[in-house]
Amino acid sequence: MPRPYWPYLTPTPSPLRPHCLTKERLLLWCPSNNHQCTSSPLSLSTEVVDHITNVIGASWTKSTKELYGMGLLVFHIFCDLNNIPNDHRCPTPLDLLAAFLASCAGAHSGSMLANYAAGIWAWHIVHGHTWTIHEAEYKAILEGTSRLAPSTSKHCHRALFMTDVLWFLHNTLDRDNPCDTAIFACLTLSFFCLVRLGEFAIPTIKSFDPACHITRAGYQLSHNHNNLPVMVFHLPSTKCSPKGETIQCTPQPDPNIDPLRALENHLRVNPAGDNVHLFAWRHPMSGLRPLSKTEVIKRIVAIAKVYLNSPNLKGHSLHIGGTLFYLLNNIPFDVVKTMGQWSGESFTLYLHHHALVLAPFLQSKPDTINSLRNYVLPLVH
Repeated sequence: MPRPYWPYLTPTPSPLRPHCLTKERLLLWCPSNNHQCTSSPLSLSTEVVDHITNVIGASWTKSTKELYGMGLLVFHIFCDLNNIPNDHRCPTPLDLLAAFLASCAGAHSGSMLANYAAGIWAWHIVHGHTWTIHEAEYKAILEGTSRLAPSTSKHCHRALFMTDVLWFLHNTLDRDNPCDTAIFACLTLSFFCLVRLGEFAIPTIKSFDPACHITRAGYQLSHNHNNLPVMVFHLPSTKCSPKGETIQCTPQPDPNIDPLRALENHLRVNPAGDNVHLFAWRHPMSGLRPLSKTEVIKRIVAIAKVYLNSPNLKGHSLHIGGTLFYLLNNIPFDVVKTMGQWSGESFTLYLHHHALVLAPFLQSKPDTINSLRNYVLPLVH
């Protein structure tokens, strides 16, 4: 059942917008005259159109649909407050989108406003309505609102998660404690596999789903053509690849930060069946439970309170740290891109965003720093 709206985030009641879960708004909140859109010349029955809508709506992950659903709520509340008729909200004209985002600028981050706009666009796609705003106009609006974002909404660059951090955690965490050993294995493998923490650890304990999250059956120790060991993991579903991804890493020579040793120790301390979460650990009161991202962060915060000089381990510092590790070890950029499952231009954008963090560490490697420049700097015509 959906929770009640917050008093300051309550839309005007409408049969077009039933009270539902946030992730369901993209599908259940309908534009005015929804089945009379002109994006297709075919005459389709209501049942067929509804089926198409459901299929398109399934293309986004749950977290993305929740994010877009929040943007839709804020957009319609803005329209309610400004007496925008339902039939003027979709297709959304340029001036309406600009007015909406401008009203939010200065209070939200640029990325949040970009997600709001993407949610409105996705709403059009789901319900078969034409998005009439040109790409150049769309980018200009987002760039302008991003520049007006408050400084408090912008994150400073975090300290990089590097092998010295893994050393610190190896010496700090209890290798015989069920929770500690699961956390260390999860962090070590996230680092060397170039995955985000949220792809190995689950959002909440109750959200674990073997069809979506990695299980112990999804891990295999294999060997390559040179008979060297390779750790292979199958993620059933990720944000960028709903059909799943296969990722891998190799054992490391340093026994203190070797991902194979870390995982084997975790499996020794926390034995379980094939269908449980890969990093499930044995709670002293409730028994076996999946390892949540919240549990990992809580433990890191507890360590930080004891060791005041401990690094900030949140967010992308783990992901970009693993990227830098491989670049410093002369792994080519294209290989790192494949390892990290980046697609299209996303790797270029990622490097561009983190160039200032990476560059100081790569100054001693001229070939690598030149490759970085080629990736992040635009071509001169």
